[in-house]
Amino acid sequence: MAFSPLIVLISAFGAVLGIVWGAMPGLSPAMALALLLGLTYSLGTPYAIAFLLSVLISATFGGAISAILINIPGTPDSVPTQWSGHPLAKRGQGGLALGTAITSCMLGNWAGILLLICTVPIILFIALKFHSWEMALLFIWAVALCGTLGSEESPLKGWISGWFGLLIALVGMEGIFGYERFTFGIPQLQQGISFLPVLMGLFGLTEIFVTLSEPSPYVIPEKVGRVLPPLKLIIKYWKSILRSSLVGLYIGVLPAAGPTMAAYISYSLGERFTKKKFSEGDLEGVICSEVAGNAEIGGALLPTMILGIPGSGGTAIFLASITLHGIITGPMIDFEHPGLLHFIYGCLILANFTMYLLAFALIKPSVKLFSLPRELLLPAITVILVISSYVERFEIFDIYLMFGFGLLGFIMRKTGFPIAPMTVGVILGDMLDVNLRRAMVVFEKETIWQILSRPIGTILIMIVILTFISTIYRKKEKPKEAR
Repeated sequence: MAFSPLIVLISAFGAVLGIVWGAMPGLSPAMALALLLGLTYSLGTPYAIAFLLSVLISATFGGAISAILINIPGTPDSVPTQWSGHPLAKRGQGGLALGTAITSCMLGNWAGILLLICTVPIILFIALKFHSWEMALLFIWAVALCGTLGSEESPLKGWISGWFGLLIALVGMEGIFGYERFTFGIPQLQQGISFLPVLMGLFGLTEIFVTLSEPSPYVIPEKVGRVLPPLKLIIKYWKSILRSSLVGLYIGVLPAAGPTMAAYISYSLGERFTKKKFSEGDLEGVICSEVAGNAEIGGALLPTMILGIPGSGGTAIFLASITLHGIITGPMIDFEHPGLLHFIYGCLILANFTMYLLAFALIKPSVKLFSLPRELLLPAITVILVISSYVERFEIFDIYLMFGFGLLGFIMRKTGFPIAPMTVGVILGDMLDVNLRRAMVVFEKETIWQILSRPIGTILIMIVILTFISTIYRKKEKPKEAR
């Protein structure tokens, strides 16, 4: 079904949007998915999945276009690509750097797809051992990891953001006994705060506020030169491709890690292994960054689909999308939705091919989009945000929420509080609450020692504690030269 003509057309359309979107500075893949989330609500589930996966993969590459050509990273994970690729562009090799980035993205995506296909049965077997108590601890661990998600200098800010997201998810009628929580007599809050206007505000409107407050003029290049890299050039760097694939896969499997971390780590390891200074301009630096950042997508989808814990901001919004279509991810996904995982494999393979083919054709038209005046671009984005926030429940109150969370996100960005942990809290909050309260009902008559006798739960408790301790310890022991 993933290779049916209509799905292929939808995937190609998503690839075009993703590449163009990622090429525009400041418009991240997560923001693209957030904007398009409401528009896919009326689509059938298979079409929405194929479209969003294609956008996710293509937008991840699109950030390399502005990073290499105009020294402005389109996405956070394209910053290492900017370091090594822009000096090449200044030497007249911008087209070759972009072609290498496209090929690296394809190779990284293949690594992630193969991991997803080969390890899902094993992970499913282990995940079926998880019950309500273990799942609640798993979600708590995901919030604990928020200490390093976008705020390495201040883990406390990441944790505050994550726990505040959990608080937002608790608003409304609780899921077991039907009591109201944090509604303050407001009728619209009785049905809870939908994560759609939250995502629209945090990822969309916040970016608009930041762009308006910090203008950054740039020069548009007229020519990019040769684009398609020779095969022998790619084969020459096979060691870096393999190493970066493994880094991206490992970082992707870690809940809430993200492609930015994968790209930075792979770039740093590449310089150590090759003894090169990539920032002087080197295609191998582009390969290390792009392969790891794209291999992370397949790795991140693994905990997203099997454990219900998003591995990155983009997969968090993809999780929100399939939740809107009635799909609850977790250990039972292959039994409750048979064939869904195989369909996702097919969509990933299709999206990888469409991205690779269309990227070469869309590089030059994408560059021309940088000339669009902000007076046209930003109002158009705002209209899409308003429509996307309104279409789920058709309530004006959700539009007010979107603007409120947009202002909140802007304040958080200016004060150094990361937005990604709050998104994790909003997405996971309801599932954490239901699983924890269900576990409390099940263990109502048992002692604490009986609860601790469950080996998986006890191990997860230790992991959560060690995560908090190790994050604080790493922050204190950070070398002076790194600072």
